Amino acid sequence: MKKSPKTIVILTALLALGTTEVIAQSSVQTPTTQQQGAATMTLSQKQYSLAQIGAFTANGDIRRLNLAIDQALDNGLTVNEIQAAMVQLYAYAGFPRSLNALSALSERLKVRQAQGLKSEQGRAARPLPKNTDLLARGEQTQTELIGQAINLSALSPDIDRYLKTHLFGDIFANDLLNWQEREIVTIAALSHMQGVENQLRAHIDIGKKNGITDEQIKEIVQLSKQEMSQFPAGEENTAYAKYFVGKSYLNMLSAEQVPIGNVTFEPGTRNNWHIHHAGKGGGQILMVTAGRGYYQEWGKPAQELKAGDVVHIPAGTKHWHGAAPTEWFQHLAIEVPGENTRNEWLEPVSDADYGKLK
Repeated sequence: MKKSPKTIVILTALLALGTTEVIAQSSVQTPTTQQQGAATMTLSQKQYSLAQIGAFTANGDIRRLNLAIDQALDNGLTVNEIQAAMVQLYAYAGFPRSLNALSALSERLKVRQAQGLKSEQGRAARPLPKNTDLLARGEQTQTELIGQAINLSALSPDIDRYLKTHLFGDIFANDLLNWQEREIVTIAALSHMQGVENQLRAHIDIGKKNGITDEQIKEIVQLSKQEMSQFPAGEENTAYAKYFVGKSYLNMLSAEQVPIGNVTFEPGTRNNWHIHHAGKGGGQILMVTAGRGYYQEWGKPAQELKAGDVVHIPAGTKHWHGAAPTEWFQHLAIEVPGENTRNEWLEPVSDADYGKLK
C-alpha cells in the first residue's frame, strides 16, 4: 500500500527515535467486556494488564505498577511475559524506567512467594537460529512494517544499525509477546509520556491496522486517569482546549442547582489566566481530589495544591490553575451562583513563569 508523504514523515520520525513497532502476523486477542469502576472495558484481561505495565513503567509510577504486577500474575500472565514487556520499554522510556520496573517485579515476586501466592514463570522465548544475521532480520521486519525500505544512515549510521539489529532484529524476535501485544504496551507507554505526540499518533495508526480498536485505544490512553479518584475523568476537554496549554479532560458531574465539573489535567497542563465575572455573587471553588498542581492569583506567588485542598476564588480575580510538570492533577470546579456571570479568558501562563515553579 502506498504511504502518504505525511505518514512517511511520521514513521520516519519514529524510526529516528527508536519507537517503531511491527504489524502483527500472530493471532489477535478476542476482546472481553468487564467493569473497571464506571468504565466499560473491551480489552482482554491480559491486554489490560500489559497496558498498565506499559503506562506505569513509562511514567515511573511504581506504586500502581506493583498493583498492576499482582493483577497481571493473578490474571494468568507469566513472569517471563511481564519481563518481556518491561525489557521492551527500555527502548521507549529508557534504561532507568525499565530497570526500576524489573526491580519492582523482582520484589513483588519475593513478597508473593512469602505470602504463598502463585507466580507462573512460564516458558522461555524460543531462541533465534544460530548465526542469525540480526541486521538482515531487522531490516526485513522494518520493511514489512513501513511498506518500503528505510535507511536512516543520513541521520546517524549508528542509530540505523541499532534500530535494525536490536529493536527489530532482536526484541521483536522474542516471541513471548505477539506484535499486537507489543503495540498495546508501546501505545500505553507513549500515551503517558510527554513530548512524543508524533510517535504516539503513528503507533496508534499501526495498532489499528493490527486489529486494536478505537475503543481499546481510548481505554489505553486513559489508564492513568481512571483511578485518580472516585470521579470519572470524562472526555477530552476539546471545547475549551484553546484556553489550555496541554491536554485536559472534563466530566460535568452536575448541571443543576450548582454546576460541578471534574477537571483532569495531564502533567504540565494548565489553563490560561482568566477571570470569573459576576454582577453579584459568583466566583468559583476548587476542591482537589487527586494529584499535584498549582493555583495562582495575579501578582501573588503560586500555591501548591494536593488532594484535600480547597481554593475559594472570588469573582473578578485574575488567576490560573493546573498540573505540576510531571504529575497528573484533578479537581472539582464548583461554580458559585451569581448574577450576570461570565468567564473572561486571557493570555496563557508563559513557559518561563511556569518553569520557575518547583
